Amino acid sequence: MEVVILPDAEAVAALAARTVAAELRRAERPVLGLATGSSPLGIYAALRGIVEAGELSMDGVRGFALDEYVGLPVGHPESYAEVVRREAVVPLGMDPALVRVPDGAAEDIEAACADYERAIAEAGGVTVQILGIGGNGHIGFNEPTSSLASRTRIKTLAAATRQANARFFAEADGASVPTHCLTQGLGTILEAGALVLVAQGEHKAEAIRQAVEGPLSSRWPASALQLHRRATVIVDEEAASRLELADYYRDTVAAKPDWQRV
Repeated sequence: MEVVILPDAEAVAALAARTVAAELRRAERPVLGLATGSSPLGIYAALRGIVEAGELSMDGVRGFALDEYVGLPVGHPESYAEVVRREAVVPLGMDPALVRVPDGAAEDIEAACADYERAIAEAGGVTVQILGIGGNGHIGFNEPTSSLASRTRIKTLAAATRQANARFFAEADGASVPTHCLTQGLGTILEAGALVLVAQGEHKAEAIRQAVEGPLSSRWPASALQLHRRATVIVDEEAASRLELADYYRDTVAAKPDWQRV
């Protein structure tokens, strides 16, 4: 994977957005993989600037969200269907009819997961997948011990993940975070054409260290990115603070010829 270390969160978001835009422009049938949580918000804001500048058109771009809570009512402000609509679809001018989110309200969860996998395949696969990372190393809601070959399925959320997300629900209506979710599996994520993972802050430093430099392990699900041929990890200085090879990553990026730069 390529690791890029930048001074701050604003620089991380700007480069990630340019990388995503470049991937979408190159694709004949562009499909954007949409992540939720706080990490990708800066990417969507920067992408909006690129779209408004006329440097990227989202006309006809399909979208697939990584995950969704199970059991939230339709329209709940913290359902990921609503978050994706609010933070990405509307600001970027995407066609809502072309954007799908796993159906966390489905009566037949197994069938809904199979249908989601089928829809991604019928769209030609995800062109570029945006990713954040949890403090325990999860991507999507693939919590520790998730199979590296997993597909879209129901998962139980780790206590640490529910605690990290509790602030959003407190702001919404005081309800507790759901205990289960639907998430694309690690195997599904690894089939995307390109992966762009961002992380900001010292609290993500250990997860980044394990994902980039640790062994391939289900204990740190994001380490699965080591198997992907086009994974880019863009982090700020704090998130990079535990990387043993930080200077090497800086030198590698600095040495890239201009034609390889986004």
